[in-house]
Amino acid sequence: MCVTCGCSDHVPEVAPHDHHPLHSPSSHSHPPSSHSHPPSSHSHSHSHSHSSEPDPRRVRLEHDILSRNAHIAAHNRAFFDARGLFALNVVSSPGSGKTTLLERTIVDTAGRLTISVLQGDQETDHDAVRIRRAGAKSVQINTGKGCHLDASMVARAVTELDPAPGSTLVIENVGNLVCPALFDLGEHARVAVLSVTEGTDKPLKYPYLFRGSHVVLINKIDLAKYVDFDIDACVDYVRRVNPDAVIHTVSAKTGEGLDRFYAYLMEGRS
Repeated sequence: MCVTCGCSDHVPEVAPHDHHPLHSPSSHSHPPSSHSHPPSSHSHSHSHSHSSEPDPRRVRLEHDILSRNAHIAAHNRAFFDARGLFALNVVSSPGSGKTTLLERTIVDTAGRLTISVLQGDQETDHDAVRIRRAGAKSVQINTGKGCHLDASMVARAVTELDPAPGSTLVIENVGNLVCPALFDLGEHARVAVLSVTEGTDKPLKYPYLFRGSHVVLINKIDLAKYVDFDIDACVDYVRRVNPDAVIHTVSAKTGEGLDRFYAYLMEGRS
């Protein structure tokens, strides 16, 4: 299970496929991760003690899970590199406009980019169907009770997707600003999408996600005049937690600002 959020460790639903061509996740040992993670401040022990000390069993379990994930993510990245893929992990809260953004990107860059999508949701294949209608290959991953994708889910599903060599692979994560921040999927870049309808202070309230993102897209900019959203303040908040992030204000509905994002995708392919 994911000890950070408590979601189940069930096998996600994907179409039948062979194992990842570069590895079988269960066949490898899992060396300690090179990344450190702060221990949780909450204990899941059944003890009635009110001590504020973290439960060492929980910290150990979290370390083992993240170490195993990092190991598989490294193999994913090697597979992506060998195939010449530019892999993006797109993360946001539900309703930020990720899928609409991808639909428009697929249509607008047709003939310039070949895009395929791994689609993460707890249930349904609604978004994968939308992506296919836009003109791209897509495989749905349903996580059930799980609130994020992990590297092993991606390793299994990418074989079924079979992205074209030299193309762009987009991994659209489950809508969640918390746990996806902890799980490397093997991507080359993480893209955080934040809509103006969510509030100006999200980068400060969810700093781990924005700190680990290479690109931040402030979406639904066409609605900014109708909601209480301060664009300049939001950009400043992103800069506070991640001075190196590339920030674009965009509208997936009108297309405003998307040319800069498309240029980033083209540059990633070069």
